[in-house]
Amino acid sequence: MAKHRKLGRGVAVVGAGLSKFGAYPEGVRTTDLFVEAFKDLESSVDKGFDSRTIDAFYLGNLSSDLFESQVHLAPAVANRIGLVPVPTVRIEDACAASGVAFREAVIAVASGIYDVVLVGGVEKMTNLDTPQVTEVLASALDPDTEVPAGLTFPGIYATMATAHMAKHGTTEEDLMWIGIKNHYHGSLNPKAHFDVSISDFMKKRAESAVKKGLPKPQWHTELDFMKDSKQNPIIAWPLRLFDCSTICDGASCILVVAEEMAKEFTDSPIFVVGTGQASDYFLAERDDLTSIQAAKLAATQAYEMAGIGPKDVKVAEVHDCFTIAELIAMEDLGFYEPGKAAGAIREGETRIDGKLPINTDGGLKSKGHPIGASGTGMVVEIFKQLREEAGDRQIKVKDPDIGLAHNVGAHGSTVVVNIFERR
Repeated sequence: MAKHRKLGRGVAVVGAGLSKFGAYPEGVRTTDLFVEAFKDLESSVDKGFDSRTIDAFYLGNLSSDLFESQVHLAPAVANRIGLVPVPTVRIEDACAASGVAFREAVIAVASGIYDVVLVGGVEKMTNLDTPQVTEVLASALDPDTEVPAGLTFPGIYATMATAHMAKHGTTEEDLMWIGIKNHYHGSLNPKAHFDVSISDFMKKRAESAVKKGLPKPQWHTELDFMKDSKQNPIIAWPLRLFDCSTICDGASCILVVAEEMAKEFTDSPIFVVGTGQASDYFLAERDDLTSIQAAKLAATQAYEMAGIGPKDVKVAEVHDCFTIAELIAMEDLGFYEPGKAAGAIREGETRIDGKLPINTDGGLKSKGHPIGASGTGMVVEIFKQLREEAGDRQIKVKDPDIGLAHNVGAHGSTVVVNIFERR
């Protein structure tokens, strides 16, 4: 029998902050990144607030243990931003760590045990080289079936991509269009790791070639560039370099409060109206590799709680660790029927001026994917878009009132979906 869940009391987001995403020097620590994000959050709270009113702190993080040899991270961060002695919790759910942390903060406020909660995420990944990072990330895979087979995350998502191609006729070009779109959105985001469009990449690479005395590349379109194997090499077919999210550093945070207190912080709160979470089997045990069942279940829970359907969503942040992940998410969330998302992408429906803008901040592909920071980083963007404060990347939909954030851990073994409303 289906359970119709609801929040015990209303919950609102009244502040949101983000550090610059990118590659920081080794001397910059996780705690430094979070301080930057927290200062950004403080400036976003319209009426200001006293950090001493914070009742608890939830932090998402994949592995400061392996990236920085730092355990017990939540109290270390709390100490740096002046939150001692509030209770602190670090949550690890792979790439969904801070999305889950956000959901837990919402539940805590809705329960009545806390009134004001800080929630965020952080990761400092670039201390390690690419093979070492790959090894750390592989620790989120199944040690019995996936790791012994030599699978890494590019290989996992390439497997899902080829399955989608075989079943629905999806092409490499469909995936390329997602990368082109997300890099365009990222070029409008000053906090993005790669705030450069594919068109800009083309121009810079062509200028570089000419300076070196090489023939000027004959790229006429962005697709020409994306199909050039020297510029966009295959990582795990059909995924190429520009299909993959970045290894980078960053932090994000959100201030969550009880609905009845929201106007003490801002006249424009954004309300949490739905939340859902589910888990899934490892890849070898799934019946279908073209979809993530946990995403469908989490979305169904969130939609039912919010009392809406997919067609009510005006803007979405979905987990695009690889371009195929965005396409699959569009179908799992009910935005498009299975096999139909690729056509919508080609038609430009998911651009900031389209009918359903997706990943308006550049997504994990362009903004960057510092694992622990990604989930709450998505909420930061939804907060800005619903308040119409996103600047050059503000969506063109009139009076945006419903936003959705979809955060995936590993290959979908954890998925959390949160829905927001501007009233």
